[in-house]
Amino acid sequence: MAELTTDQAYRAMFEFLKRYWERTGADDVGALLSDLQLFEDGVSGDPAALQDWRDCVAYVMKTEGREAAE
Repeated sequence: MAELTTDQAYRAMFEFLKRYWERTGADDVGALLSDLQLFEDGVSGDPAALQDWRDCVAYVMKTEGREAAE
């Protein structure tokens, strides 16, 4: 499987959650999606959530001894 950039992984995670929400209608997932959505200009519905994602990716990559691809 090809490696994803941090931004591609974010969009894949968003798509995964969106599909879960579409199947279940879970309100908490819907609220999370509204925070995580990216607008046309690339700005997040909640910029802090996008930064949290990047921080988590950096943490995982660091613990695996790798650098995150932006």
